[in-house]
Amino acid sequence: MRTLVLCLMMMLVSAGSRGTVRIVTTLEDLGDFARKIGGDRVTVDYIVRGDQNPHFIEIKPSYMMKLRSADIFLMIGMELELWAPQIIDGSRNPKLDVVDLSKNIVKLDVPASIDASQGDVHRFGNPHYWLDPRNVSVMVEEIVVSLAKASPADEEYFRSNALAFVHELEKKIAEWEALMKPFAGRRIITFHRSWTYFTSWLGIEVAGYVEPKPGIQPTPGHTAALIDLAKKGGIKAIVVEPFYDGTAAERIAESTGARVVRLASSVGGNSQATDYISMMDYDIATLSEALR
Repeated sequence: MRTLVLCLMMMLVSAGSRGTVRIVTTLEDLGDFARKIGGDRVTVDYIVRGDQNPHFIEIKPSYMMKLRSADIFLMIGMELELWAPQIIDGSRNPKLDVVDLSKNIVKLDVPASIDASQGDVHRFGNPHYWLDPRNVSVMVEEIVVSLAKASPADEEYFRSNALAFVHELEKKIAEWEALMKPFAGRRIITFHRSWTYFTSWLGIEVAGYVEPKPGIQPTPGHTAALIDLAKKGGIKAIVVEPFYDGTAAERIAESTGARVVRLASSVGGNSQATDYISMMDYDIATLSEALR
């Protein structure tokens, strides 16, 4: 009987140690990574839905409450989430571990200088680095380190989960690259500068942007110039995120025969993008079809 009681107590202690690391992320993508690495030893919540513009989020008291009870807050960084410091301060959680996942990323589009005439330019470079899946392994390592810090006894478990996820992702990267190889060198137009890492990875050229400058709405003159560019350049695809108005992109498409392609820039961006791999499956399949 004493042995049985001891076994039951050990099981309860073991069960109590699981799901105790509380993680909040800015984007759904980071929540997906955290769940895959943390497994049943974590609980995960996020702030920004995949169909929302992550640059501009209305601050809500509920976001501060999420962080008040969290152990870890995962961020993209590079000034994507300029709203984050306000909810971090409002949470009044001195034990919160704020993790900027951009620390070891090779950054693109880092401006030599910045002034107001350039629009919404990020000082530290383009922050949409998660759209190059080769960067995910760098992000995963940062997440493992933060989880191991919060729960040292589970580090081996976290690392095992991370290794399995990265291995699965590497196989998918090879598939995606093979599917897109015939389209290397093709030119596209995108709405925002969200796709720099994605197109650099695949060898696709972004010939122009629907926004005249980052964060600036398209003007009739700029749209007319893009119509001319698309006609002369044989551009077949105009990529627009789920949360942007597609009116100007549709006008360009109607005048040129190009196709407006709504790609998910984050997990949850559409019904097919239920996790990171399914999001990339959707984006690669949709873009390759348009380019074909």
